[in-house]
Amino acid sequence: MVTVEKALELYGAPVYVRKEIVHNRHVVETLAGKGAVFVEENEEVPPGSVVVFSAHGVAPEVHDQAAERGLKAIDATCPLVTKVHQEARRFAREDYDILLIGHEGHEEVIGTSGEAPAHIQLVDGPDSVDAVTIRDPEKVVWLSQTTLSVDETMETVDRLKKRLPMLQNPPSDDICYATQNRQQVVKDIAADCDVMLVVGSKNSSNSVRLVEVAVQHGARSGHLIDFAHEIEDAWLAGAASVGLSSGASVPDNLVQDVLAHLAERGFTSVEEFEPVTEKLTFSLPRELVKDLKNAEKAKAAAAK
Repeated sequence: MVTVEKALELYGAPVYVRKEIVHNRHVVETLAGKGAVFVEENEEVPPGSVVVFSAHGVAPEVHDQAAERGLKAIDATCPLVTKVHQEARRFAREDYDILLIGHEGHEEVIGTSGEAPAHIQLVDGPDSVDAVTIRDPEKVVWLSQTTLSVDETMETVDRLKKRLPMLQNPPSDDICYATQNRQQVVKDIAADCDVMLVVGSKNSSNSVRLVEVAVQHGARSGHLIDFAHEIEDAWLAGAASVGLSSGASVPDNLVQDVLAHLAERGFTSVEEFEPVTEKLTFSLPRELVKDLKNAEKAKAAAAK
């Protein structure tokens, strides 16, 4: 999100963004209002323009297409997704079969698969395990989309390992730390919640998973909302407690709006659960950092 904002400040509008920068309606609408133009493919971007690749990552061919059109590409791929891409390339070089656990059609899965299409096979949940085919049962590894349900992913892995006892784990955990932390808290509080509200968009995989996890772990009902005004009073009827969480890319002001909405309806006592303090921060894309530094140098020189 900051990458697009900084790009708009530096290059001026329009800045094109391939796909939604993150899967959040409010973020996309806000950036569009500032001059970002969201497109599906590079072909929609005028030659010579600035294009930002979304946090979900892209296949190598997308970079090649941008270069062919003379686009200035800024890669805003989440570093956690980049790590999975690097793992895919490494295991492909070593001629492994790679079982990518994820949802068919998700942009992250498409991008990761594009790193090694001849070696990667999608496994879309436990029910897809029986269809897996491999060349060498001693050279097979699993990787995953970063925004999955931890429990469902491990269920898929367990079923895979029953078929493939030599299946190797990824070098490090692939599922996003923010996704895992939120799922764990929702598990911990779900049984004490009559209603669970999750702030997030319908196309946000990690937000959708939070609703599923809440209901699976004891919440009477769960609802996904983009904004506070979408909450229906009927959901709250008879409820003594309401749980609230949000997707990993949801701005905090949207969560505060929901708290205010609930307070107006009598839910004034708030208990916060934060077992893990998230301190990890990521740098801006190096292409953007370089241009920002050059702009600062030019500005300083002009001021002399």
